[in-house]
Amino acid sequence: MPNEPIQTPIETDPRPRELTTPKSLLLVHTGHGKGKSSSAFGVMMRGIARGWNVCVVQFIKSGDWNVGEEKIGRQMGVEWHSFGSGFTWDSANLELDKQLARDSWYRAKNFLDSGRFDLLILDELTYLLTWAWVDEEEVVNSLTRRPPHVNVVVTGRDAPHRLIDAADTVTEMRNVKHAYQAGFKALRGIDY
Repeated sequence: MPNEPIQTPIETDPRPRELTTPKSLLLVHTGHGKGKSSSAFGVMMRGIARGWNVCVVQFIKSGDWNVGEEKIGRQMGVEWHSFGSGFTWDSANLELDKQLARDSWYRAKNFLDSGRFDLLILDELTYLLTWAWVDEEEVVNSLTRRPPHVNVVVTGRDAPHRLIDAADTVTEMRNVKHAYQAGFKALRGIDY
């Protein structure tokens, strides 16, 4: 259940006294609730508004899904790659999916290392880590050693502790209630 509302407003600034502006940040959106990718795409919109060069890499979702975020992102100049083949429970060949995941990571790593992007969204990367389809140490090292100006958002459930420790900001989405539980399918415009 949601937390009880705060009864009185905060009167003291909770932020540290000395704040500095970082060159870039690594954000992780994890948890079992909705909103991980949607939040990342909100950051995408902010980056676009600032004139940033933005790239999205989706590791699980297929390019056949025709998602709204991709449509508007492409219209606004975002470089978009959907390397996945879809949900693992629909897979006819998990070994092929694993190889596709490894190939996708190396392509994403090249985008990261190139320094061409101010913002790189690695949508669903946590699954590749928790399933051990890619090497966690290599991924975390690549993320922490990225070019100084490259901001990264990683999404997906069950982010490993090493990724959480490496991140500057981690948000966990918690499922309180979901329309699927009432038997509703994903709704175009809301869920994709």
